[in-house]
Amino acid sequence: MNTNERSVRGVDSDLLRTFVAVAELGSITDAGRRLGRTQSAVSVQIRKLEQALSVDLFERKARGMALNDAGRLLLPQAARVQSELDRICDLFATPLVGRVRVGIPDDYGSAVLERILAGFCTRHADVEISMRYGISAQFPDALDKDDLDLAVYAAETPGPSGTVLFTEQTVWAAREDWVSPVSDPVPLALFDRTCWWRDVAIAALSSAGLRHRVAVSSESVSGVKAAVRTGLAVAMLARTALEPGMRELGVRDGFPVLPSSTLVLGQNPRSDSEPVREMARVIREGFLQIKG
Repeated sequence: MNTNERSVRGVDSDLLRTFVAVAELGSITDAGRRLGRTQSAVSVQIRKLEQALSVDLFERKARGMALNDAGRLLLPQAARVQSELDRICDLFATPLVGRVRVGIPDDYGSAVLERILAGFCTRHADVEISMRYGISAQFPDALDKDDLDLAVYAAETPGPSGTVLFTEQTVWAAREDWVSPVSDPVPLALFDRTCWWRDVAIAALSSAGLRHRVAVSSESVSGVKAAVRTGLAVAMLARTALEPGMRELGVRDGFPVLPSSTLVLGQNPRSDSEPVREMARVIREGFLQIKG
């Protein structure tokens, strides 16, 4: 038996759970709050895991903890192990009973979340799930007003209370054969409510010296995509939202680079029931497994 084999056998599920919490939150302190442990206890567990694997997993920075290459390699595997162990515990656990109100974004990530929530419903049939679909920019306010327990929403920069689920580049989307003379204003399809995507799209065009006109205003991503598919307008979308018949416009087309979009899981601080905590865990782990 070599040294690495002996070390890996020293890894237990508790160490992996702590590692996942620190990786998700980027903070020893925040991970401690989630796990109900002191900051020093979390630090000790991370050191034990690194010693067991004979490798550093984080870059220690002044503002928190960032995964290094080894940590990024471990994260999806650790999430899978944690998820499988939780499934084993579910076989013998007292069934969860209660209600969870979840905000599902119409503009980003809904297909992934629907699969995650379907799995939750199968495992916890006695929990009532109330799902609210809509523009995700509305969800932080809904959490503050106690209208939702959990919500997934897109943000340019996540707030201190949000857990980052996924980060992706946003792009300019147009119909595959779309062409527009440089002298013409760019026809835009935008969300018609207050949304950082709308502001970013307009600001990006202005900074690049491109004129624009609002050709389509829609409350839903389906309306924005329809405008792109029919060639009526150009829109700012997440790269994974591009569909057959659409193409990405870039610098060669005269369009500026857009910022990335961060998908965040937010939780109502007044909602701390066991079903809500379990739903939050399932959503976090579901996205971690997708990243892997």
